[in-house]
Amino acid sequence: MSFVSEFKEFAMKGNVVDMAVGVIIGAAFGKIVSSLVGDLVMPPLGMAIGGANFSDLAFTLGTNPASGEPVVVKYGAFLQSLFDFLIIAFVLFLAIRGINKLKQPAPAAPAAPPREEALLTEIRDLLAKQYR
Repeated sequence: MSFVSEFKEFAMKGNVVDMAVGVIIGAAFGKIVSSLVGDLVMPPLGMAIGGANFSDLAFTLGTNPASGEPVVVKYGAFLQSLFDFLIIAFVLFLAIRGINKLKQPAPAAPAAPPREEALLTEIRDLLAKQYR
């Protein structure tokens, strides 16, 4: 098998195509969630804690001796990413939970007892009626 035909077979497998679609949808979904967090969730949260913008939260460690520029730790950007992750994880959890519920088969009716057991039950019931 040639290299090109082997690659074509690999690339056209269902799992690879499904994964590529998932990555593309995931990237678009990430933008939506980032907008949700940055534009809808964080402004009221920032207002609730005194008008702080999480992206601007940072502190300075000192200055870089080589360049003279301040060394800044931007923990607000980290918090923003953390909120993004938590929301994405929660939404994915809900989506997978819903999909799993759809996949579960409906509960089957209980199986009928074997013929011998049904006959024995019938005999038991008839004998119980006789001796009442």
